Amino acid sequence: MRAWLFIFGLTAIAFAPSARAEKCGDAPDMATMNECLAKPYRRADDQLNGLYQKLIERLKKAGPDWADTQTALVAAQRAWIAFRDAECALVGSKTDGSMNTAVTTSCLDGITSSRIKDFKGYLKCKEGDMSCPFPSK
Repeated sequence: MRAWLFIFGLTAIAFAPSARAEKCGDAPDMATMNECLAKPYRRADDQLNGLYQKLIERLKKAGPDWADTQTALVAAQRAWIAFRDAECALVGSKTDGSMNTAVTTSCLDGITSSRIKDFKGYLKCKEGDMSCPFPSK
């Protein structure tokens, strides 16, 4: 059973977009693979934090009418972080050791990349678009 999980985990990691981009599937050992997988996740996390700050600044610049949206963004981001961490703990729950690190890091990267797309969309809100919760520029 553990051998099957190990093979499944390596296959999932090798086919993950960031793993392919970094060529992590070619790593000679798990420690090297984990280092490789951590790089795109760190980049994604940094990018997400930068986009979050841009959204906060946009709301501040928009004035006091947008304070409730800023409060909602902060609450949503805190909830999203809790979801991300819980989801990736679930995904890695049947792995242990360095395989757990690899599976969890790949999960964190994928979910963070999805959140980046959301934030980029928020930054492109058009004036009058009631489906977008952020002011246009």
